Amino acid sequence: MPEGITADPEYSMMPQPPLRRYDVLGVNRQEDVAGLFERTAVHYDWICWVMSFGSGQLYRRQALARAGLSKAMRALDVATGTGLVARVAVDLVGSAQRVVGLDPCRGMLMETRKWNPSALVQGLGETLPFRRDCFDFISNGYGLRHVPDLEGTFREYWRVLKPGGRILLLEISRPRSRSGLHLTRWYLGKLVPLIARIGTGSQDAAALMKYFWETIAACVPPEVILSALARSGFREVERRVLFGILSEYVALK
Repeated sequence: MPEGITADPEYSMMPQPPLRRYDVLGVNRQEDVAGLFERTAVHYDWICWVMSFGSGQLYRRQALARAGLSKAMRALDVATGTGLVARVAVDLVGSAQRVVGLDPCRGMLMETRKWNPSALVQGLGETLPFRRDCFDFISNGYGLRHVPDLEGTFREYWRVLKPGGRILLLEISRPRSRSGLHLTRWYLGKLVPLIARIGTGSQDAAALMKYFWETIAACVPPEVILSALARSGFREVERRVLFGILSEYVALK
C-alpha cells in the first residue's frame, strides 16, 4: 500500500454512507436515482455546461491527457452518461471505434447515441461485461460516489485493464476549508438546482442537482478511495487536486 494511505474499515466498501436526509429522494433510493437520470438525460449536457461555465469539456480533455490517454489506445468510459468524457477520449485516441461507453441508464445512452452510434453498452461498473486485459485505459467521470462497492468496482477495473493500463477517476470532492464548504454548498446545493429548474423547466433536473450535492457532501474522504485502489491491486496510486475541489485519481495496473 502506498505510503501515507491508511484503510478505514467503516468505509472500505461503500463510497458513501446511506444519506440520512430524504428531501430529494424517497425510501427506494436506488430506483429513485435511476428514475431521475432517465428523466433528466435530455437536459444533462446543458446543465453540465452551465455548471462549469462552459469549461467542462476543456478540463476533461486536459485531465485525460494528463492521465496518459493517447493515440490508438483502447478506452472504456464507465458511467459514461451522455458521453461527455467519451467525446474527448475519442478525439485523443483518434477513433470512435476505440472508445466504449458503459452506463446503466438507457436514457443517458440514447443521448450519447446521437453523436456516437457504436460502442455503447448498458451495464454496471461493478460487473463489467468484458474479458480480461482488453483495455488500455479506463475513465469514470463523476460517477464514483454512486457505486455501491468501491473495492469490487476497482477490482473489475483492474481485471479488464491490460498490464500497464491506467485509470482516471474524476470527482468533485467536499472542500476541506470551512469557507470553501460554505461556498460550494451554496453554489452546488442552492444556485445550480435553481438554474437547472429555471433553465430546463424540469423539477427533476433541480432534484438531480440537489442529489449531486448531497452525494458530494456525504462521500468518503479521498484517503479511503486511494486506499481502496491500492487494496484492489493498483500501483502508483495518486490524487491530483485542482481548485481544492476537483479530484483526479490516477493509478496503474
